[in-house]
Amino acid sequence: MPDETDARETSVAAARNYVIGGAFKAELARRVAVPSESPREDSGPDHRRYLTQEIAPDLEAMGFKTRILENPAAERLPVLFAERIEDDKLPTVLTYGHGDVLWGMGGDWQEGRDPFKLDEADGRLFGRGTVDNKGQHTINIAALRCVLEAKGRLGFNVKLMIEMGEESGSPGLKEVAETHRDLFSADVLIASDGPRTAVETPTIFLGARGGMGFHLIADERPGAYHSGNWGGLLVNPGIRLAHALATITDAKGRIALREWTPGEIPENVRNALSTISLEPDPSDPVSDPEWGEPGLVGPDQVFGWCNFEILAFTCGRPEAPVNAVPGCARATCQLRYVVGVETARILPALREHLDAHGFQDIKIEPMKRGFFTATRTDPNNEWVRLVTASIQETTGKAPAVLPNLGGSLPNEIFVETLGMPTVWVPHSHRACGQHAPDEHMLLSVAEEAAAIMAGIFHDIGERA
Repeated sequence: MPDETDARETSVAAARNYVIGGAFKAELARRVAVPSESPREDSGPDHRRYLTQEIAPDLEAMGFKTRILENPAAERLPVLFAERIEDDKLPTVLTYGHGDVLWGMGGDWQEGRDPFKLDEADGRLFGRGTVDNKGQHTINIAALRCVLEAKGRLGFNVKLMIEMGEESGSPGLKEVAETHRDLFSADVLIASDGPRTAVETPTIFLGARGGMGFHLIADERPGAYHSGNWGGLLVNPGIRLAHALATITDAKGRIALREWTPGEIPENVRNALSTISLEPDPSDPVSDPEWGEPGLVGPDQVFGWCNFEILAFTCGRPEAPVNAVPGCARATCQLRYVVGVETARILPALREHLDAHGFQDIKIEPMKRGFFTATRTDPNNEWVRLVTASIQETTGKAPAVLPNLGGSLPNEIFVETLGMPTVWVPHSHRACGQHAPDEHMLLSVAEEAAAIMAGIFHDIGERA
């Protein structure tokens, strides 16, 4: 049996070489080539091909048992479960990834790139899914393999979940987890998604903000009527809806519904955020320090507070306006919220608010697509301390520890349904082009990420 220090160094070096030597690029190229767009209704065969031909064989070669779990909400969005049990007395780590992606947006990528063909340029790997999330879970699986090859064992049990519907709101995933609660039982979730706070800063986040989407509709009448004959006599739904929306925030985006905020940022969260610095990128838009909740800046606004957004607003026919008073106006809206906001009260509180301001005619329609609730693991959790110490040992850097991601993930399934703490170690960066043309992973981040994960998995086996 190799010495523990030697085994750690061997594992970390092998993980770095996995990226430097080209094996990571080769594996990721095959996975990016699978056009697993979950919003596409005929994507089922691609999803199953990704799980059964790309992921399962690699895991089985490492001693995992694999099986496909059918999704009761959407047959085309199956879930892969895999496990490697060394000893029932050892701690068990659950890891997660999603193999689905958003639309490829072919034709919109620079240099004529094909979104489903991996392309390397200037230290970047371009392709749909390179960071969200195929590249990230590919790195984690490889890190497990490096530790196994160096030690001949992990020293802990591993369970793995790869879903194919995250980009569509993870429909059915909660039901899968509830049905197979014993199958997924573990001591902790350690997984990767989302971006670092800065390219050179290893990052940990412990949960995610919730996301609630809905439509606000001013539906005054069927059809439109000539504005010269009827203007001044008919209610304009666009004006009604615009004024209703204006009551939700002030002119600087401060949320008026205080039930939509946590009231205050908890001290342990504020302390954690005080050490965070968000790295600017030349491609970033110019932000407004006066936007949002007064007194909060940067990380506090993004990770500690809530924001309301109007994602789309239509009235009449914008592509071909005519001289007529329209009959209907519609706004698609979203609330991003943190722990401390009661999910079940978000839409009822909005109804009460609109009614109190005289907008009883404005309808609220929840989005059909699933959304996620807010979650957060205690920054002082023992697993957080273990991962933090491991990253510092591997990189010589103190990682940024975020109480939660600014975006949303199905983290409530692990925290609430399965009842475990969650520690996320992201391998992307803020300017990665996620959900947009030119999505890419930095090879420098991939190399460090592989080393970090090999170090974490080694240390769990020796210290947990």
